[in-house]
Amino acid sequence: MKRKGRPEKRPQSKGQIGMSAKDAKGTTSAESQLIRELAELLNETGLSEIEIEKSGLRVRVARQINVTSGLVAAAAPAMASVPTAAPAEAADSPGLDASKHPGAVKSPMVGTAYRASEPGAPSFIEVGTRVAQGDTLLIIEAMKTMNQIPAPKAGTVAAILFENGQPVEFGEPLVIIE
Repeated sequence: MKRKGRPEKRPQSKGQIGMSAKDAKGTTSAESQLIRELAELLNETGLSEIEIEKSGLRVRVARQINVTSGLVAAAAPAMASVPTAAPAEAADSPGLDASKHPGAVKSPMVGTAYRASEPGAPSFIEVGTRVAQGDTLLIIEAMKTMNQIPAPKAGTVAAILFENGQPVEFGEPLVIIE
């Protein structure tokens, strides 16, 4: 960051080859490093974009996720009105639009959904499980933080619409409670 009234000086460490305070695009090395760190964070967390603002500097880093044929089948259950490659626990009723179901529990954030607290642990829920309001249904990992997703109401789990370890988007239906 530049301070008013004084030119910006940065000591060069070993391994740097003649880096100036700003590169050809007008970006400081600190800004470039921040962008690199944010891009690395995107890769580590599986997020598609991140934006920060600090001291008047606003940085948004986004990536386009290329979908391969193997991922299309995995993503289809959450987007299709009639799941073709849905998890075994998905609802059996034809024409079910999970996003419009009154008992749909939707993802409150972008992250990775897990059915258990740790690998090898029993799942929080299965189809047919009776849950009380506030019971943990699943965990969504976002930015290295595990977020427990509680049941918004009491009922019976009618469908689980995600696979363990699957990336999920904000608003994506994950569980149906009836």
